[in-house]
Order: sequence, then C-alpha cells, then structure tokens
Amino acid sequence: MKIGLDIMGGDFAPQATVLGAISAYKALKPDQKLVLIGDKDIALGILAENNFDPDSFEYVHTTEVIGMGEHPTKAIVQKPNSSIGIGFKLLKEGEIQAFSSAGNSGAMLVGAMFSVKAIPGVLRPAITSIMPKLEEGLGILVDVGANADCKPEYLLQFGIFGSLFAQYVYNIPNPRVALVNIGEEEEKGNILYQAAHPLMKETKQFNFVGNAEGRDMFSGIADVFVCDGFTGNIMLKFAESFYDIAHKKGIKDAFFDKFNYEQYGGSPILGVNAPVVVGHGISNPEAIKNMVLLSKNMVESALTDKIKLAFQ
Repeated sequence: MKIGLDIMGGDFAPQATVLGAISAYKALKPDQKLVLIGDKDIALGILAENNFDPDSFEYVHTTEVIGMGEHPTKAIVQKPNSSIGIGFKLLKEGEIQAFSSAGNSGAMLVGAMFSVKAIPGVLRPAITSIMPKLEEGLGILVDVGANADCKPEYLLQFGIFGSLFAQYVYNIPNPRVALVNIGEEEEKGNILYQAAHPLMKETKQFNFVGNAEGRDMFSGIADVFVCDGFTGNIMLKFAESFYDIAHKKGIKDAFFDKFNYEQYGGSPILGVNAPVVVGHGISNPEAIKNMVLLSKNMVESALTDKIKLAFQ
C-alpha cells in the first residue's frame, strides 16, 4: 500500500506535514509506504533536523503549490504540477492507493472529480466529519460542505455513503441513519427535507430511523446524520468552536476534548473512485498523522469497492 501525502498543503506546511509523516510512519506496517509530494529538498532538511532516516519515505518532487485562497477549478487546471495536482495524477494512475492533503479543500474536491471521478451512479460526492457523542462512540455527519444546494436524491445517497463509512471504517454494525431536521415529525422541514424523508424511509440500503433535531447531534439517537452541505458546514464549524471555547475558559472536560479536530485527522470525500481525505487547514503534526492513518483505514476497509457495489 502506498499513501500519498501533500506536504505543501496547510497553514503550517511543510514543517507540520513532514513531522506528521514521521509520526505516521511509526504507526504504519512495513508494507505501508508514505509518498511525500512536494519540495523534496525542504522535506530532507526537516528530516535531518529531526535525525530521521529519509529512506523511510518515497518522494515526488515539486515546488508548485495551490494556495489556500486560490480558485479551486482554475488552480487545478492551471497548476497540474502542484503538489495537489501531482497527487491526483498519481492516484488516477494507481501509483498510490490513497491521497490526503490539508491544503485547499475546494481544490481537493475539484481534483477528485477531475481525476478519479465520481463512482458511476453517484450524483454528487460528499464530505463527512465526525461528531462526538456525549456517551461513548461517535457520530458521522454528511455532507459538511461539498454540496451547498441539494436535491432529495442527493440526501438519499449521502445516507448510503455515511452508513457504509460507519460500518466498514468505524466498525459500527447496522448504523442508524437520521435526517437532520427542525422537528421529529415526518412532515417537518423545508421542501428539500420533506421530499427526502420518504425516499430515505422507503430505502432498503440503510437503517433509517427518522428525523433528528440539532439537539440530538451528540446523543445516541443515530450513528449517521444526513443534511445538505450548507447546513452541515455550519453545524460542523459551530461544533468545532466548543473545544476552542473550553480551552480558552480553562475547562477540562473529556466530552469537550472529543471536539479536538486533531483526533480525527481529516474528512473523507465519499463517492469518488479512490480514497481521498481532506485535512483541516490548521492541521498540526498530530492531525496530519491521523489523516494518514484514516487514509490507510479507508484502503484497508475497501470502502470504495463497497460504495461501488451499492451503486451497481
């Protein structure tokens, strides 16, 4: 297995990404190799500073970078030799089995669509994120930003993505899937959610448990929470603020510690033909390590094949 890591992506790259690669290497098996994509000379300097064997990694050298503020589509087209562009080229050609980056998230989404493309039958790929539960375990929120505007059929497919992701990557048996809404009753919500509910209720492709309200997000009512990307992104950013507030207030609490993004590493783009993980722009070495390990778990679980099978 070879996992591609963009070492130029992120606010603290390449220092944080290379240090994260070192930490990830220590958690990988001998047959699991990391391919560092970016400025090799800088990477070798950081490895030397940390007395780490450079032969532990493979390298694909490039100095071109897609900035965090660049237009995703223009950047992917105009910068094919960027670290993100090369990463997707390697992924498409099968030189690596997964690709991850904490760089421009829009470019990662566009790059995935342009290179490995959506799985046949998938209307729109989606991005997932973890929502911790008040008790034990975790919940999965999908979509969290890839699709601000949705059709009912998209939400149905998001439920399939989330259910398979929960089952095969996080080992949650028969995951319960809920539709995020403004009330528990079936008829609640706007036109989109009123139309999506019966589609999800009638499907046999996942275990639908009905509507869930915002206050249910951290409860055990469901394992997967489905919504459009506009709603999901707002909920995600709001949830992320809990850890920052608790930290600033000096609050020591095990539940609030679960909101630390570092633990989860990144957000997978589900519905494309290969494992792609997008990390937080402010990722530190610990987050980078966990982003790599999530990529590894997605390859090992054969999640992409499971999604393909569901859409045959």
